[in-house]
Amino acid sequence: MSYVEQLINKAAKIKANEIRAVLVSFAFIFSILAAYYIIRSVRDGMSSDWSDAELSTIWTFTFFISFLVVSFYGFICSKIRFKYLVPGVYGFFALSFVLLFLLINFFPELNLINQIFYVWVSVFSLLNISVFWSFMADTYNKEQAKRLFGFIASGSSLGAIFGPTISLLFASRLGSDSLVLISAVMLIIPLMIAIYLNKIKATDLDNSSSSDFNQNEMSGNFWDGFAELLKPPLAKNILLGIGIFIVLYSGLSTFVYFAIKNILTDVDQDTRTQIWAGIDLAVNVLAVVTAMFGTSRLAKRFGLSVTLSLVPAIIIVGMFVLALSPILWVVVGLQVVRRAGEYAITKPAREMLFTLVDREARFKAKSVIDVVVYRAGDIFWAWGFTGLTQVLGLGLGAIASIGGFIAILWTALALRLGRAFDAEVTE
Repeated sequence: MSYVEQLINKAAKIKANEIRAVLVSFAFIFSILAAYYIIRSVRDGMSSDWSDAELSTIWTFTFFISFLVVSFYGFICSKIRFKYLVPGVYGFFALSFVLLFLLINFFPELNLINQIFYVWVSVFSLLNISVFWSFMADTYNKEQAKRLFGFIASGSSLGAIFGPTISLLFASRLGSDSLVLISAVMLIIPLMIAIYLNKIKATDLDNSSSSDFNQNEMSGNFWDGFAELLKPPLAKNILLGIGIFIVLYSGLSTFVYFAIKNILTDVDQDTRTQIWAGIDLAVNVLAVVTAMFGTSRLAKRFGLSVTLSLVPAIIIVGMFVLALSPILWVVVGLQVVRRAGEYAITKPAREMLFTLVDREARFKAKSVIDVVVYRAGDIFWAWGFTGLTQVLGLGLGAIASIGGFIAILWTALALRLGRAFDAEVTE
């Protein structure tokens, strides 16, 4: 074993025969996150071309199309082995983005193409990571996963920083539409890696068959997840509480997103792309730093009630500051703090709540909460924001005040859910 191999083994508990597979898996998730974040800022920059009602309509279409695509993907998964499915998925998305790049360039004035692109990037974001981790679970066995997935997952953090950096540097030099082509080319990397991993997993990982991650199927169907959310007594239903928590978070997320979109209406597309890319870059760097040095310490020292309610409490202050000073950089700062706090603190804390329910209820309800409840919340609040601006004629300051009261409800619910978890742990 070379010195480098010894160093890697000591730092990340990677055995010599696993190094090649782990490094290409690291490159796999790095490339898909980088590809996504390159086009994410392009997508978000387009939103300022549309009114609140138009964007709300696009979000509504996105919800139903995403639901259909995810359902179809689930059906395909039962018919085709991951060995063939995964390269096909990334190859398909790569080709689709090349096609969209050509359409955007050939028909630059056709607004429908931009709207299709916006919806398609949102659909891609749903499948992007899900397909990767399903493939990883099929590549590594359970013992290997416990040792190696933490190191592999760190590639996503670097990809999430690299992607917006590319957009920030090249949006004005090459044009936002060129970033779509760059992203499409990057998606060829995971296609080739998936094929390569399938070839070496039997020799490098001693894992020629599918891992036991996917062998324990559960009874019931997708709709059972809704039943779990509505199981009485409702006042003590943790899953229902998590669902409401997600809806309140979605409301604040939507309000801030629409506020930035409206402020950037008179800014050109390339500059908008750079601003959104700058937000993504700041969010991902701050999230990585916070997760490394703060999240675990918060939960251990103060319990889940404080950890889960920390970001909501900060957002209360941020919303009322925005109400007093409704300008771009205040709302951008609020967006950075909100999203970084969600990734590094709130989401990991929220995931802990699922340990309070049994395994079957957890897996049935989680997909419903993460996809249906979350996206339905987006639609509800998008149309709510549209009603406040286009029907009632409220300005950003007044809407931020309403957001402040939503944040108060969010904080109160976070405290209640966190206390339920802390009480269970101390018993």
